[in-house]
Amino acid sequence: MHDVTHPITIPDELRPADGRFGSGPSKVRPEGVEALNAVSKTFLGTSHRQRTVKDQVARLRRGIAEFFGIPGGYEVIISNGGTSAFWETAVFGLIRAHAQVAEFGEFGGKFRKAIADAPFLSAPSVVSAPGGQAAFLSAEAGVDVYGSVHNETSTGVAVPVQRVAGADPGALLLTDATSGAGALDVDLTQTDVYYFAPQKAFGSDGGLWIAVLSPAALERAAEIKATGRYIPQFLDLVTAIEQSRLEQTYNTPALATVFLAAEQTDWMNAQGGLAWSSKRSAESASAIYGWADRSQYATPFVTDPALRSNAVATIDFADSVDAAAIAKALRANGIVDTEPYRKLGRNQLRIALYPTVDPADVEALTRCIDYVAERL
Repeated sequence: MHDVTHPITIPDELRPADGRFGSGPSKVRPEGVEALNAVSKTFLGTSHRQRTVKDQVARLRRGIAEFFGIPGGYEVIISNGGTSAFWETAVFGLIRAHAQVAEFGEFGGKFRKAIADAPFLSAPSVVSAPGGQAAFLSAEAGVDVYGSVHNETSTGVAVPVQRVAGADPGALLLTDATSGAGALDVDLTQTDVYYFAPQKAFGSDGGLWIAVLSPAALERAAEIKATGRYIPQFLDLVTAIEQSRLEQTYNTPALATVFLAAEQTDWMNAQGGLAWSSKRSAESASAIYGWADRSQYATPFVTDPALRSNAVATIDFADSVDAAAIAKALRANGIVDTEPYRKLGRNQLRIALYPTVDPADVEALTRCIDYVAERL
C-alpha cells in the first residue's frame, strides 16, 4: 500500500506530452491560442458588426460546411448560449406539437425535460435505456420531431445517426452531437438538425451553439414563427438563421470562442476533414479500450463494443481499485480531467478521445494509470 503522506510521482518518461483529457471543456491546441494572440489587438474587443469579426464568423461557417461536406440546401447556423440554449431554441422553434426523444444519459434527459416543461407542447414520448446502454427511436403517429443523441457524453455511448423508418412525412430528426461532432463519422442527409457546441472536438471555449439545418428544418422554423407563437428573442431560431446569413450573431458572440473554433476547424480540414478526425479518434479509442480489455482491474463500462464511443471512453474499475484516488494522483502529476461524470456515480474514469488528443498520449495515459494503480 502506498504511503499517502508521500504523493505518487509518475516518471516523466511515462507521462503524456499533453495531460488534458477532459470531455468538455476539452483540450485547446496551443497553436490556436498562439494564433488568437497574434490577432488580439485587431480582433478581441472589437465590434461584432464589423468586418474583422464577421470574417471570422464566415470562416467558421465555411469551415464547418467543408468539414461535414454538408448536403445541398443545408445551412450552418451559429448563435450564442451553447447546447443548453439550443434545446430551448428547438422547443420554441422546431417542435409543432409532439416530439419523441431517446434518453440514455444525462443530456438526452435534459432535452426531454425542456420539452416536457413547455406548456404549449404535449408531453413527449420517451424511449429510454439505463446508463451504458442505448435507446432507439421508432415511428409513432403524430410525432413531428424526433430527438436523439449522437454521443452521450455522460456514459460514453454512441449510436449511428439515421432517420426513423416509417416516420410521418415531414417529421424532423434532431441530433444532439455536442460531444460526437468532429470525432464520429456522420452522413448529414440522415438528419435535419445536427447541433453541437465547440468546447469538445472543435477545441474551443463554450458560449456558442452550431447547428447544420436541412431545408425542411429551415422551413419548419419559418412556419412556426409565422404562427405567432411567443418565442423569446434570444431563442428565436429564425433570428439566428437571418443573422448567420449576415455572418454575425443576434447579440455579441464570444469572440475568442469563434476564433478558436475556426482555427480548429481549419486545422482538421487541413489534415483531411471528418475522415481524418474520426479515424484519429478511433485510434485513441482502440488504445484505451484495448488496454481495459487486457487489464485485470479495469473494464469498459459500455459492455456492447458496438456502442462504445470513439469520442468519450468510460472505464470501470474493480472495487479493490479506487478510481477517484487514481484521478487525484493523475491530477497531481498534471494529467487532468479524467474524473467520471458526477451524476453517474460509478467507480470509473472518463477519457476524452477527441481528434485534438494525440493517440500516443492516450497510450501514455494507460501506462500512467497502471503505474498509479500498482502503488495504491
